[in-house]
Amino acid sequence: MGKPSRSTILGFVFIFYTMICLLLLRNCYSSIIGSTKIDGIKVNSKQVNACLGRYIYIHDLPKQFNEDVLENCQLITRKIDKYDTCMYTLNSGFGPRIENSNGILSNSTSWFITDHFFLEVIFHNRMKNYECLTNDSSLASAIYVPFYAGLDLRRHLWGFKPSVRDSSGKNLIKWLLEKPEWEKMRGLDHFLVSGRPSLDFRRQSNGKWGSMFRFLPESQNMTMLSVDSESWSNDFAIPYPTYFHPSKQTEVSEWQERMRRQKREYLFCFVGATRNYGGSIRGSIIGQCKDSSSCKLLDCGDKTTNCYNPVNVMKAFESSVFCLQPPGDTPTRRSTFDSILAGCIPVFFHPGSAYTQYKWHLPKNHTKYSVFIPEKKLRDRRFRINETLLGVSKVEEEAMREEVIRLIPRTIYGDHKSKLEDAFDLAVKGVLERVEKLRGAINL
Repeated sequence: MGKPSRSTILGFVFIFYTMICLLLLRNCYSSIIGSTKIDGIKVNSKQVNACLGRYIYIHDLPKQFNEDVLENCQLITRKIDKYDTCMYTLNSGFGPRIENSNGILSNSTSWFITDHFFLEVIFHNRMKNYECLTNDSSLASAIYVPFYAGLDLRRHLWGFKPSVRDSSGKNLIKWLLEKPEWEKMRGLDHFLVSGRPSLDFRRQSNGKWGSMFRFLPESQNMTMLSVDSESWSNDFAIPYPTYFHPSKQTEVSEWQERMRRQKREYLFCFVGATRNYGGSIRGSIIGQCKDSSSCKLLDCGDKTTNCYNPVNVMKAFESSVFCLQPPGDTPTRRSTFDSILAGCIPVFFHPGSAYTQYKWHLPKNHTKYSVFIPEKKLRDRRFRINETLLGVSKVEEEAMREEVIRLIPRTIYGDHKSKLEDAFDLAVKGVLERVEKLRGAINL
């Protein structure tokens, strides 16, 4: 056989290099559509694309700001508390599991005795399982600060000097200022969560209640999510936690369907106690409820009534068409979200109870899911709540109840590892959108 010609050799070389190039292109293409590495962790590129603009970095705070608060939970319990507050630390902040509801709740294991003050613990544990976490803060669109502000404050609300109540907040700010993440936006991309009203962190210079944490200049740069935000531009209200923390969409759908079929023997109900301050309408509401056979009353001021039992509360709401939600210590109430969970149409008496808050979670058109009765009407002894509610047509009632039931997924906090789109997800989405607007405003 003779030696191959020059053209034959060049042909083989061309084919060889073509194969090499195709192999390289395939590997490159696979890396684009297949997987990549973020923070040294191999992840699917589809997830990377889904997380663009959604990455969150969690500050690794010293234990004194969160874990130590729970480990010393006995300091949170007050002498007047009916139960040891430490029990609410169980199940990652959900509290003890409800074992037997006598048929009032669904048969799932997702019902707990949850205290709303532990929202900051619930949120922290959910954030640990957030799908777009990053260990590289330069990639983060927002920075989460897992400071248990409300629980820390609760330890020092009674019998302590204001300086003691302010110390943790000041120490937190000092710690944050030493971190490189703060410099990027001077804290405008930082956010934290509290199970207490934001007003509790805005003590005036001559005030005696709460702390002055949110009046610290650096703290004002951060966004706070709390159960009651009043009207400050850097505080946002998110739902109070309820007793239901499902892990599957089927649990939610089944509960919604059950609430649609629920027979409601009472026109309206009230769960709560009177308030000993001028202007409170609760006394009038309780009086009218007692006088009406169409009202279910769970008087929490009566020592024989166990309002701490979620089964009793949910039973009252499930048996009623409308649930009265007057202001208490604050305009908002945890009871609002318990009633929504029960498919009971909330009746508000103050715009601040829902309409000016929870903008990420509740419809802007409040007539779709609630009834509004101005407080001043309750001060007219001739006014009757039942007459107003009887004036709501059956068509309107059914439409409102359907909207309330539709809101259930948006107002509950699912299991920490659940993939539900719930109150947590809507809160995170709201934070990310807010930070992006702030970033655009300062041209970063």
